Amino acid sequence: MSLLSRNPVHHSAAFRRRRFLNWFPLGLTYATMYMGRYNFNIVKNDIGALYHLDKAQMGLIATLGFWTYGLSVLINGPLADRFGGRKAILIGALGAGTLNLGVGLMFFNGWTGHVLWNMSWLWSLNMYFQSFGALSVVKVNSTWFHVRERGIFGGIFGIMISSGYFLATTVGSVLLATFANWNVIWFVPAAAMVVMFLVDLVLVRNRPSHAGYADFDTGDGSNAHLAEDKPLAIKALLARVFSNPVIIFLICAEFCTGFVRQSVMLYFTEYLAEVYHLPKTNVLFWWTGVAFMLGGIFGGLLCGWMSDNLFQSRRPPVAFFFYLVQVVMLALLGFSLGRGTWLGQLWAVVLLGLTAMFIFGVHGMLSGTASMDFGGRKAAATVAGLLDGVQYVGSGLTGFGLGWVLKTYGWDGVAAAGHAPANAWIWVVCIIPFSLVGAFIMTRIWKAKPSSAAH
Repeated sequence: MSLLSRNPVHHSAAFRRRRFLNWFPLGLTYATMYMGRYNFNIVKNDIGALYHLDKAQMGLIATLGFWTYGLSVLINGPLADRFGGRKAILIGALGAGTLNLGVGLMFFNGWTGHVLWNMSWLWSLNMYFQSFGALSVVKVNSTWFHVRERGIFGGIFGIMISSGYFLATTVGSVLLATFANWNVIWFVPAAAMVVMFLVDLVLVRNRPSHAGYADFDTGDGSNAHLAEDKPLAIKALLARVFSNPVIIFLICAEFCTGFVRQSVMLYFTEYLAEVYHLPKTNVLFWWTGVAFMLGGIFGGLLCGWMSDNLFQSRRPPVAFFFYLVQVVMLALLGFSLGRGTWLGQLWAVVLLGLTAMFIFGVHGMLSGTASMDFGGRKAAATVAGLLDGVQYVGSGLTGFGLGWVLKTYGWDGVAAAGHAPANAWIWVVCIIPFSLVGAFIMTRIWKAKPSSAAH
């Protein structure tokens, strides 16, 4: 077989099957890692109530975790570009699984004398290992997908994320209702990540040639004429990344995405419980995870399809549209009526799913697809790390910052049945400006696409 494929988009059926056996375990591992990341969101109000910690204090734990993640991907991105995505996912899955087990044992054994401190450093360590997840997925798949296929991969990336939310929200809530003890919400993800570590060890390979297939030119200017790309030196790698103005705009946009995404994910459980009077033991709450998953799947696939088929693999126009629809969905979520009724609760769950559709879609497009497009195979993990890292810097503001706002000015369990707290709207009002700024940034790079891609 020749080294290069002259027709990289039209792969053989055997290649596609092997590629599936590569990206599907990666995606499932990423989903289990998400379960071990967003389980905190499901039980943080329980932890706060039990140990007398308010929203700002619990938000501090989240912020330390977010900022650890943000710093870690900046360091681990160049590392993953050098030692490969396969090693990165193995390190991440095993490390995050171990830390989830540690958190569960801490609560199970009652080692909670300094719960704020203990949870903060354990959760920060977990987020360090979590940071390998997206980097490894992007790095590995940058060698398996051509530029013209990556819009669809953005949809796949969104499905991975959405499945993780389903595992954390729906499966996590079912576990809580079944076992009546929230320690189990740490142990199950730990076991799942260890299982996926073993699966990845057997199936995942960094590039087609490592699985018996020919490497091919992916159309992103990565000089794929070499059988094995020689890793760039760190200085050259960073110079390549920061000299690209499109990447700088994407970094700014992902800061906004981070604030929007985590503002929703970190507080939706309490919003439903305290504003809509929908506890997580209620069956309707379990459907929130399904709504997130379906919204994320449709959003990711729609975003990828629109990009590849309507805009010639340009990502910014689709992201612009998705940012604007986020504003509409958030406004409806904040100002809808009937909060104390079953119909109002159902409406809130549906709106959360629709909101997720347009948040996860743009996140998958920018972090999962644009990072491959503009980083190329040699710098894919570095760019993914920058985008993900800055996103989590924005996410950190949702912890102690938005937590303090909600504690001081917003909803905090003060509403009677059938009535909303006076400031229930403040949550979405804090989020919407970031969606608007993200949309504006996309107008500055409207025509951007990989310069060497063949369309």
